[in-house]
Amino acid sequence: MSGFKMLAEPLKMGPVEIKNRFIVSAMVMNCCNEDGTATEKYIAYHEEKAKGGWGLIVTEDYAVDKNGRTYQYLPGLWCDEQIASHKELTDRVHKAGAKIYAQIFHGGRQTEEWIIGQQVWAPSPIPCPVKKALPHEMTTKEVDQMIEKFGDAALRAKKAGFDGVQIHGAHGYLVCEFASSYSNKRVDKYGGNLMNRMRFPVEIVKNIRKKCGPDFAIDYKISGEERTQGGTNIEDTKAMAVMLEEAGIDSLNVSVAVYETWYMQVPPAVMGHGWLADYAREIKSVVDIPVTTVGRINDPYVAESIIRSGKADACYMGRASLADPYLPKKALEGQCEDIITCIGCLQGCTGKIDAGFHGQCTLNPRTVMEDEISLVPAEIKKNIYVAGGGPAGAQAAIVLAQRGHQVTLFEKSDRLGGMYATAAVPPWKGEISSFIVWQRFQLEKLGVTVRYNTPLTAERVEADRPDTVVAATGSRPWVPDFPGKDREFVVSAVDLLNGKLMTEGKVAVIGGGMVGSETANYLAGHGCEVTIIEMADDIAKEEPGNMKRFLMESFREHGVGIYTDTKVMSVEADRTVIGKQNENQMVMGPFDYVVTAVGMRSVQTLRDELANTQVELVCVGDAKCAKNALEAIRDGYMTALKI
Repeated sequence: MSGFKMLAEPLKMGPVEIKNRFIVSAMVMNCCNEDGTATEKYIAYHEEKAKGGWGLIVTEDYAVDKNGRTYQYLPGLWCDEQIASHKELTDRVHKAGAKIYAQIFHGGRQTEEWIIGQQVWAPSPIPCPVKKALPHEMTTKEVDQMIEKFGDAALRAKKAGFDGVQIHGAHGYLVCEFASSYSNKRVDKYGGNLMNRMRFPVEIVKNIRKKCGPDFAIDYKISGEERTQGGTNIEDTKAMAVMLEEAGIDSLNVSVAVYETWYMQVPPAVMGHGWLADYAREIKSVVDIPVTTVGRINDPYVAESIIRSGKADACYMGRASLADPYLPKKALEGQCEDIITCIGCLQGCTGKIDAGFHGQCTLNPRTVMEDEISLVPAEIKKNIYVAGGGPAGAQAAIVLAQRGHQVTLFEKSDRLGGMYATAAVPPWKGEISSFIVWQRFQLEKLGVTVRYNTPLTAERVEADRPDTVVAATGSRPWVPDFPGKDREFVVSAVDLLNGKLMTEGKVAVIGGGMVGSETANYLAGHGCEVTIIEMADDIAKEEPGNMKRFLMESFREHGVGIYTDTKVMSVEADRTVIGKQNENQMVMGPFDYVVTAVGMRSVQTLRDELANTQVELVCVGDAKCAKNALEAIRDGYMTALKI
């Protein structure tokens, strides 16, 4: 089993036995109908994971009440009319070999009135510090009725074919709100001491068991700590776990945080792998039921070691399943080099969801597109040249080869990756390299000829006459035309990160976008005294919020100076930078070095040279226009499907 003897073992969770210990955690993908029914997109997305070998799939939040949704397009089990569409989901997942739980929840105060059409509900009239809506304080009768709604939703889940439910008692949603003195200030039977605060979740468990019987699994998701002032800590949670076990749950999944500490719920690359496993170990010390862990577990070796250490009985690997739905199958068959490893970038998953779209994955364009994208053999096999081995070009070459084309990739440097390899240099970004290595392995496996240190030229195209040329020539740094930009101490961030030079002392970074900010963090970590100069009103706007929080903390720790709303007018011979801020001229420095990180521009030389020839030419990635990694990889993939 390739070293994964624990992951390969079955696990009994109450009445349900899962075939292995790979579990998909609940993740909002925002792709159901607004009435809570399942779409083909939603079903195909889960079905793909089942085909990939996951033992258990836990779906995203099924609302027990339409007024408990936190997003518009969540699934629901608040009425019988929703059962049929979700029955198709469970039938297809079961046929593919996995067990499936419905995570049931109510958003409580952590939703918004425009989504649910009424005032938000909570145990007490205390706003969520993030959502900032004044809640309706639920009456005792309303609390009693909500318990019944949870039980009714669980019964509908059973009728829909789910193997069990996961009660979402974590992350600051309604069940969690009742359990915590941070959000529950009631003085009736549902407030006050721990026993009373836990009455709501305990009665929900009992109600579900009464309505669904002993052959239906009940899992409970809990925050090991809320990480807020006055919130629950691990000792509180251990006591809660004992009470929940006595109430009749079959297993516990241990997470952390509430919306106020939301950056921990979906930890970015900054945070360590399996960083919550110790919380699970603490819970395991007081209960006899299976306890599972979650939290940036993106590698089967890490998951295996957590289970072997006794910290948890199984591992939830949510975003890992987005990057590669076939991770378990590949791991257990000894094909780890074929696994696409999640890099914790948050661009496609939380980034797209927070922007109002359905979820995506930067590294896997098929994620949540399984119903639309099929990789089928090409009807006409072609001889195709790909110019450029960055993420878009390499992705295009992989898909073209998978479809049966003869592919030759030309890369002007001695390695793949392009600007994406450069992006792996700053702190917390090193895992980007794993995707470049995956692309290299796939190209070798597929028999793609890769010619390093060989740029593709128009002359070679004219001489060889390939059927198609894919221009993936990428982008290059762009520097605005200000006086002094060519001075010897003015250098580009790309050259710096690529190891072509070294800076020290006082350094100004012109440009506070993603590249500039991460370069500044890199320099500060290497002992430089750094100042960022940015024209816009804020820096790092492209960074996902979870990442930006840690980036700003690092800047404060290293004393990085930040000038926003500041345009660079010139770089002087005395090493000062002249800028204009709100019509006021200012002199900054002197600096030992000035690093430019203003932007990128497409390299379109090959495209222009081949524009008037007979060769079929397509452009992908930055060769069209400068893109982020998600857009570039997706463009390379989708373009290759059409050739």
